[in-house]
Amino acid sequence: MHVDWTLAAEYLWPIGIALLIGITSWWLLMALTRRLKGREYRRARIARVISRPLAFALPLLVLIPALEATPLQDRWLDQALRLLHIGLTACFVWFLVRVVAAGEQAILREHRIDVADNLAARRIHTQTRVLSRVLMGAIILVGISMVLLTFPMVRQIGTALLASAGIIGLVAGIAAKPVFGNLIAGLQIALTQPIRLDDVVIVEGEWGRVEEIGSSYVVVRVWDERRMVVPLTWFIENPFQNWTRRSADLLGTAFLWLDYRAPIGAIRAELERICHSEKLWDGRVCVTQVTETSEHTLQVRLLVSARNSGDAFDLRCIVRERMLDFLAREHPQALPRTRAELLEQPDPALQAARGRPAGHVRSPGAEDGEPAVDVTGSTPRS
Repeated sequence: MHVDWTLAAEYLWPIGIALLIGITSWWLLMALTRRLKGREYRRARIARVISRPLAFALPLLVLIPALEATPLQDRWLDQALRLLHIGLTACFVWFLVRVVAAGEQAILREHRIDVADNLAARRIHTQTRVLSRVLMGAIILVGISMVLLTFPMVRQIGTALLASAGIIGLVAGIAAKPVFGNLIAGLQIALTQPIRLDDVVIVEGEWGRVEEIGSSYVVVRVWDERRMVVPLTWFIENPFQNWTRRSADLLGTAFLWLDYRAPIGAIRAELERICHSEKLWDGRVCVTQVTETSEHTLQVRLLVSARNSGDAFDLRCIVRERMLDFLAREHPQALPRTRAELLEQPDPALQAARGRPAGHVRSPGAEDGEPAVDVTGSTPRS
């Protein structure tokens, strides 16, 4: 088999030099990425964002002039260049996604939510996360479109679709309704913010915190460590409770059903003592009120305030426990009980009957006058 080394050299020299430059640049950039791993100063973070996509883009970039310098025929050259352009487009999309993610992380680092007053930080976290995911999705969608448009067949299909855009648009709109519905719901949540990260919400009767807001769903961490996954559109279309919408401060109530002999003044003083001795109380509200009465007991409401819902729940439990212990120890008569007292009193009607003479047997409706028969044995007077 005869090998034309002159023709082979025309292919090997440009491609070999390009591969050598590309592999060397890839190795150097990947080594730089590994060296900067874990370093958190600004230049290191910027270098990490750029270096990895650039490590894959540079070899593809130097291969383009190398292939053009070879005696490849037009058809093969076009196919090879198309593949390289697709690779470069993918690297560019990857770079833009990393830039958006790095910007998101930079904003989140500047606004920490692990502090006591984190309302403004949670608002910024929610907007940043939702908008960054929408932007990433748009970048990826545009990148895929650019890749597909490099194929002549796809361009022809696109032209045919544009000719019948009315019917195709209607069908596509119906098919993509869930996707676009979640996208629009995500933008609404990012702008109006009915929920934010770490908000305390009541969803379908479950108490939990908003743990994650994605591009199509929200993850709610329930109090017993379960995770409830709720579509974004649900929060737009259904009512729900948000306990931290404006502030994390919350009022908590503890109800007691006590006897009518309960000393309300002593209970009020004991509640104030409990509140002042607890760090969970925020110093705003400490109120004792009789809110209801029934034929057996009265209802006493102990109203206290706390900095957040978790503290409010714990404080309510502490108030109940200590108040019941106080009443059982100091005022046991205040605890509810059921009474049954028998009072021995004379019956006025029976007493009157006993005081009458034995012959008095006339009914209340009898006619006035003397009795027809004298049961005493005396004769009636004429």
